Amino acid sequence: MNERPGESRESMVTRYFGEPIKRNEDPRLLTGRGTFVDDIRPPGLLHAAFLRSPFAHARILSIRTEKARALPGVVAVYTHADLPPALQEPLPKLIPHPALIHHKTQYALAPDKVRHVGEPIAVVIAENRYVAEDALELIEVEYDPLPPVVDLEQAIQPDAPLVHEDAGTNVCAHYTQRVGNVEEAFAKAAYVFTERFVIDRGTAAPMECRGVVAQWEPKMRQLTVWDSTQAPIPIRNGLARLFGLPQSSVRVIAPDIGGGFGPKIMMFYPEEVVVPFAAMQLERPVKWIEDRLENFVAMNQEREQIHEASIAVDKEGRILGVKTVFLYDAGAYIPYGLIVPIVASTTLPGPYKIPNYHCEFRAVFTNKTIVSPYRGAGRPHGVFVMERLMDRVARELNLDRAEVRRRNFIQPDEFPYDVGLIYQDNAPLIYDSGNYPACLEKALEMIGYDRWPSERERYRREGRYVGLGLACYVEGSGIGPYEGCRVTVEPSGKVYAATSVGTQGQGHFTSFAQIIADILSVPVEDVTITTGDSGAFSWGTGTFASRAAVVAGNAVALAAQAVREKALRVAATLLEARVEDLELRDGRVFVRGVPGRSLSLGEIAVAANPLRGTIPEEWEQPGLEATRYFAPPRGTFSNGVHAAILEVDIHTGMINILKYVVVHDCGRIINPMILDGQIRGGVAQGIGNAFYEKLVYDENGQLLTRTFMDYLLPTAMEVPEVEIAHVETPSPLNPLGVKGAGEAGTIPVPAVFASAIDDALAEFSVRITEMPLSPNRLLEIIRTARERSKEAKSPR
Repeated sequence: MNERPGESRESMVTRYFGEPIKRNEDPRLLTGRGTFVDDIRPPGLLHAAFLRSPFAHARILSIRTEKARALPGVVAVYTHADLPPALQEPLPKLIPHPALIHHKTQYALAPDKVRHVGEPIAVVIAENRYVAEDALELIEVEYDPLPPVVDLEQAIQPDAPLVHEDAGTNVCAHYTQRVGNVEEAFAKAAYVFTERFVIDRGTAAPMECRGVVAQWEPKMRQLTVWDSTQAPIPIRNGLARLFGLPQSSVRVIAPDIGGGFGPKIMMFYPEEVVVPFAAMQLERPVKWIEDRLENFVAMNQEREQIHEASIAVDKEGRILGVKTVFLYDAGAYIPYGLIVPIVASTTLPGPYKIPNYHCEFRAVFTNKTIVSPYRGAGRPHGVFVMERLMDRVARELNLDRAEVRRRNFIQPDEFPYDVGLIYQDNAPLIYDSGNYPACLEKALEMIGYDRWPSERERYRREGRYVGLGLACYVEGSGIGPYEGCRVTVEPSGKVYAATSVGTQGQGHFTSFAQIIADILSVPVEDVTITTGDSGAFSWGTGTFASRAAVVAGNAVALAAQAVREKALRVAATLLEARVEDLELRDGRVFVRGVPGRSLSLGEIAVAANPLRGTIPEEWEQPGLEATRYFAPPRGTFSNGVHAAILEVDIHTGMINILKYVVVHDCGRIINPMILDGQIRGGVAQGIGNAFYEKLVYDENGQLLTRTFMDYLLPTAMEVPEVEIAHVETPSPLNPLGVKGAGEAGTIPVPAVFASAIDDALAEFSVRITEMPLSPNRLLEIIRTARERSKEAKSPR
């Protein structure tokens, strides 16, 4: 972004940038005036219901739909055989990778085999959802059940059932990255410690499940789709390609969305293809809204990895090398490629100098729901492994946990810091900026670390088991390829902006308005933002990977700056002054030293779009409007430290969070209130990932935790007040100096819990190496540790 003459970047954005302005979208949402997919009700609306596989692995021998078609109120029933050729092929491969040898994607409707419970087989279109659901029970499917492979480690055995027979193996990818000479580092190390870490499955559990409404206008040949997606423009592009339509004939709108968290970035879910197909076939709008039972098995899941990890250190606890070899559960298909395991392996080094590093993984098919990124997207895995190793070093060498981290931090004067790996965007993993020691020291101060030894003893004298945990992390964010924005000043003087990203509660309507309001010097309430509509802005990728503020935010700033410069050029012509003699403030352009000579932005907008005459060459184009794109050279890297004090009830396995603090650095802060809300929400989600939320499958691939009676979500009773502080090290990679923050609250929470539980139960020598825990599982760990402790003390 170009700076104004005589002004620095810091002086450009000061009126609203950095201020805790209340979210302007909240009054509408809190008073019931939001518009979600289920609120879309075009005239003549039909409803869809999907028949899903009850088996984790089976061949489909036959499907009989006659009885369902004959049910009054049923308009159509479709199976794979009824789809056009383009929809009979596997759905698109989203993110290819050279190491992904077997890139398998599912079908819109399963043709001859199902590979996980919940895979769609047929769809009923009816006058209402009740009839559609009744008709599902009339469809007769003959299955030939096959042995499923559910256990991740069993899936790689030579005799394991094959999820995809043509692959000849369940291992779909094998990928290794190395830095330095790990073998040499381990050979000369004073100490080597090895651990096995297990991170199990979870689900995003958004308040709003998925939904699609499609409407086809045959006379106009226009397809409009309302979709609870995080990527409306790529969905538009894909639908146009699949249905042989120009992109201009497809409009995809992501209205208000009740939580995305990553799984709603998937392209494509079968329903996103089948519902538009049905609407085009029947020439009537069709709606499908996912129910919670469907959501548990049909929406993509995440988290399951098994790591064998080792760390080599010298006598002072300085890292010489780290090695991790792990398995990644892809589920039945792998449309999203290797993003999650690559992020896990490249996040693991964290804020530490690791001169020698070996990371290696195998991605494995199982007969379970597909895995794709969910808030954190591999980062919690990497942080959990690394922070557990750091705690192990501290314990074994009898060193203070904070001191071990201090000795290994990358220092502020070492940026940009090349980690030596390739990140998820296929760019070198180079940390752009940070001050890791400052974040740690502030977190230690906030948690009362210096007082902790005496506090811990006091708790023990009271018979209470209380521990302090801490974890450091680096959060990759702001990856490309690009995003765009169009900023328009209307004749009224109001400012309208359309951007390429969608929003699912991140506060884009407010934070983007703050950026524009500062640059154009207008009241923030005069700026209206449109997101998530391919008809309003047609080029972009989506909201994911903590990138909206970085990539779209800078596009917003560039577009607003271009409008500002255009306003000054037009005003210079109208006011017969030089551009350098003009200033823009309070929505008006003034001639310096002549207060009476000025024009409002609205007046300039009118003049810039004349009905007659000519447009001066320096105006470039009519209107007071500009479109700009921002394409970052590589990702930005936020960082932070979480610390917590937890109390463990050794009789019930329950925990109570007594204090939780977060120190975060995401560069320059646009809106601290929105940022703190993001962090608090992330911590709540992280608490669920650490102690409550676990998807449990039986040996037949049946999901046993399919309701909120079984799958535990933390409530306001379990989530504590979170104290937050910030360190700001601006990113040099973008004009605003911002970094991403969407996943910072979630990433280190499992590592913090494990650290705190270890500390609370130190007298039993408890060592937490798995996540998530639960009250029952923690109680088992405590009982085993106490029995082991008694045996060790008893005379032989």
